[in-house]
Amino acid sequence: MAASRLESVSQDGLAGYVTQRLRAARATLGTLSRLTAEEKYRALQAISQALWDRRQEILSANALDLAAAREAGVDDARLDRLLLDEGRIRQMQEGLLAVAALPDPVGERLETIVRDDGLRIDKLRVPIGVVAIVYESRPNVTVDAAGITLKTGNAAVLRGGREALRSNQALVDAIHQGLQAAQMPTDAVQFIDRVERETVDLMIRARGLVDLAIPRGGAGLISYVGERALVPVIETGVGNCHVYVDRTANLDMADAIVVNAKTQRPSVCNAMETLLVHEAVAPSWLPRIAQELGQRGVELRVCPTSMEHLQRAGIPSVVPATEEDWGTEFLRLVLAVRVVPSLQAALEHIAEYGTRHSEAIVTEDPEAAEAFLAQVDAAAVYHNASTRFTDGFEFGFGVEIGISTQKLHARGPMGLRELTSYKYVVRGHGHVRGTAAAIPAAD
Repeated sequence: MAASRLESVSQDGLAGYVTQRLRAARATLGTLSRLTAEEKYRALQAISQALWDRRQEILSANALDLAAAREAGVDDARLDRLLLDEGRIRQMQEGLLAVAALPDPVGERLETIVRDDGLRIDKLRVPIGVVAIVYESRPNVTVDAAGITLKTGNAAVLRGGREALRSNQALVDAIHQGLQAAQMPTDAVQFIDRVERETVDLMIRARGLVDLAIPRGGAGLISYVGERALVPVIETGVGNCHVYVDRTANLDMADAIVVNAKTQRPSVCNAMETLLVHEAVAPSWLPRIAQELGQRGVELRVCPTSMEHLQRAGIPSVVPATEEDWGTEFLRLVLAVRVVPSLQAALEHIAEYGTRHSEAIVTEDPEAAEAFLAQVDAAAVYHNASTRFTDGFEFGFGVEIGISTQKLHARGPMGLRELTSYKYVVRGHGHVRGTAAAIPAAD
């Protein structure tokens, strides 16, 4: 089936192919806008079941993608993002069912204004429309994006990365099976099975066909989409996240938070990439945490002061940090480490190098904590907790469409409400502007 689709695309041209997919998605919006909460619930349940029913096909496709990626020299961090197993399929199912169980946001009344003349103005939550998602090596995005767009009455057009093409196609086939079982339009979830860069351009410049584009991936992809798009874009995902260990930190707590933030899953955007340590605790605590991280395979790239403390303690295998390291999202077991003289210095470092994703302070000083939480400009700021919690599931959103690092119209993990807009519904009784009173309603 995939081969015949590719052949037809080469004959018709990429522009026609992408436009056809976008138009097909757009044609479903009327149907999607009329779905009840119960119909959406059944559709997401059916998709969840189809994922499990077709798990062997999905895992076989993923094995081919993984083999090709290894042969191409893809690094371990990207391989981890690409990997699917039964546990991760279960997680995708859980995410869909969590979204299904959430209240349906569409139609929610946000505000009501009743004028003195009886004119009633309701502000209601509505779907955005056609949402184009461009992403790289994480096939779970395919399922998360389909689930959250369907729940919010939107249509999704998905364009994943080259390395996950087989996996994504198998997942979309399962999604379509679930939609068919629920008697829903399969065109509501479109998959672009071409990997030429031109397909991205065609999607993000399709004014009138695409209402919102969301890039999920590395800084290069996000910059590319933001710079070239003619449709609205929400930038997501680049996470140069910091943990700052203050002078009054509970150091046992700091151990647990730092190890979790860096090593629990280093290939994701909410993992810590830079550790900042107050100079008052650095001499005693830095060697201790360095040893613990080293046992977990973490490579440390450290400032000169950190190097002195670690060498004095006999800690081997540390690398001098470069200027580039402070601004790098490593996405693997590499950590930049810097000793700072004060909270203010930590704030200045984060302001210069952070990506406004997730930042944490470990401290027992409530004034320092509140200063950090108030002054750090990021989508999520933490006191005595790991940055790894910046996640739609952890925030109670079921799944997320991405983690926005901008301020308009969404910020942080994007759940159901962030995939809606609103409109004003105005009800009158013959009201016309400029008159003192409305025409009375008929009995």
